[in-house]
Amino acid sequence: MERNNLYPIFLKVSNLNILIVGGGNVALEKLSFLLKSSPDANVEMVSPMFREETIALAEKFNIKMHLDHYDTKYLAHKHMVVATTDNIPVNEQVYHDCRAQNILVNVADNPPFCDFYMGGIVTKGNVKVAISTNGKSPTTAKRLRQFFEDVIPDNIDDLVKNLNEFRKTIKGDFEEKVETLNEFTKGLVNNKDVK
Repeated sequence: MERNNLYPIFLKVSNLNILIVGGGNVALEKLSFLLKSSPDANVEMVSPMFREETIALAEKFNIKMHLDHYDTKYLAHKHMVVATTDNIPVNEQVYHDCRAQNILVNVADNPPFCDFYMGGIVTKGNVKVAISTNGKSPTTAKRLRQFFEDVIPDNIDDLVKNLNEFRKTIKGDFEEKVETLNEFTKGLVNNKDVK
C-alpha cells in the first residue's frame, strides 16, 4: 500500500502573508476554503480579472486585490502562495519563483508543483480535523469531511474546554499529567478487540 508522507500542521494564517494568483473560479474556491477555516487570514490577490463573487468575498473580508498580471514583485514578504490561473506557464512560473525565494507554494490541480495541499477540514469549535489524500482525490477528502462533520458531535468543544480546565488542576511532572489525562479520557474511545 502506498503511504501518505505529508506532515500535517495548523498554520496561524493571520500571522502569515498569503498571495493568491488568479481571479477565476479556482481562485474563488481557494479563497473561500481559506476564509471558511480562517476568517482572519492575511490574503492578497493578483489577477488581470476577478469574478464578481470573488470581489464580493474579498471586500467582505478586506482582502487586498491587485488588478494586474502576475509579477515577482507580488511575492515580496509573502510566506505562502496559491497559483490558480488557467495559464499553465504562469502557474509554473509562480512555482519556480516561489521555490527560488523559499516561499511555500501550491499550484492548484498540479500536485508536482505543490509544497502543500489544501485538504478537507472539519471544524467544531476548538477541534479541527484536517484530511489529506496526498493530492490524489479531492473528492474523497470532501466525502470524508462530510462524514466527520456528521460524526463529531457539536458539543465536542465543551469537552475540550472542560479537559483544559481539568488539565490545569493536575499536579506532577509532564509524564504524570499525560498519564492522568490519558486515563481520564480513555472512555472517549470505544475499545473493541478485533479477533
